[in-house]
Amino acid sequence: AEVGRGTLVRDASVNGRVVAAVSPTLFATAPAIVNLKVAAGDTVRKGDVLAVLESPDLSDALKREQSTYEQLKAEVARQQILSRKQKLLAQREADTAEIERLSAQRTLERYDSVGQVGIIAKIDYQKAKDAVNSAQIRASHAAQAANLEGDDVALAIRTKTGEMERARLAMANAQRRVDELTVRAPVDGFIGTLNVQNRMMVAANAPLMTLVDLSRLEVELEVPETYVSDLGLGMNAEIALPAGTATGKLTALSPEVVKNQVLARVRFDGEQPQGLRQSQRVTARLLIEEKPNVLMVSRGPFVESEGGRFAYVVRDGVATRTPIRIGATSVSAVEILSGLKPGDRIVVAGTDAFENAASVSIN
Repeated sequence: AEVGRGTLVRDASVNGRVVAAVSPTLFATAPAIVNLKVAAGDTVRKGDVLAVLESPDLSDALKREQSTYEQLKAEVARQQILSRKQKLLAQREADTAEIERLSAQRTLERYDSVGQVGIIAKIDYQKAKDAVNSAQIRASHAAQAANLEGDDVALAIRTKTGEMERARLAMANAQRRVDELTVRAPVDGFIGTLNVQNRMMVAANAPLMTLVDLSRLEVELEVPETYVSDLGLGMNAEIALPAGTATGKLTALSPEVVKNQVLARVRFDGEQPQGLRQSQRVTARLLIEEKPNVLMVSRGPFVESEGGRFAYVVRDGVATRTPIRIGATSVSAVEILSGLKPGDRIVVAGTDAFENAASVSIN
């Protein structure tokens, strides 16, 4: 291969598989018997019923909360009627006291009109004044008692109304838990895995099934850990598919290394390619770095066999072992930092047969 200048695209070729970007697992919300409505592989729409959980405990709890709510609702209505009666009685007492005060006041006024001519005794006149004062006190107290009775009635109604509201919330929560016994599809897709069998008893929070959303697929790549330090979110990728090559961007990178590999997620640019299948195996090329105008040569086994420190330069039919220093590497090319110049021709394959000889004659 001939050494020359060009743009070196540092990349990595990795394997992966097509996975669903959204793949929710549905769980049982309470201990129950499962009544399945679908089978593995069935296509479902958002909102379709996938399973019905039978839980007598939750159904009974809902009935109890409904009964408690209706009872408190009736008590609030009864309290409102009693409150109006109590307010009416208190107001009647206040009105009666006011009438007595006015009557005493008129009697005193009559005594005032005739008292100057000496028709009534002084003691009778004083009794009339005392009667007015007493009636005024009773009227004032009756009015205050009516106001206090109104406040007490309002407080009693608020207390009962608060109890009724708490019962309503408890009933709504029980209704929500009963509604959750009907398991519905959160997205469009198909049933990927069934974790239970029909009429099976399950515990709370037990997984029931996995739903796969085929409208949003991504590629999960298995990247060797040697490349991890060079990867970054937003990095471009090319995915080789049966119908052609698609492009995407790196959107997620696993924080842990498993079997010397790190999982990475690539999201397709633009519209999702047609004909993809869940768990379909693919090959991808991660574009790590682009270096323009570098000295480079085609990559071959010489990089591994010579450790990237030597290359056999061919001149006049003789291959001479020459020390070199390499830089960035890609799937198809390697950067030359020193030891070679543009136009040099080197042996890129088969150098292991030279057995580290200083020079080899090439026919």
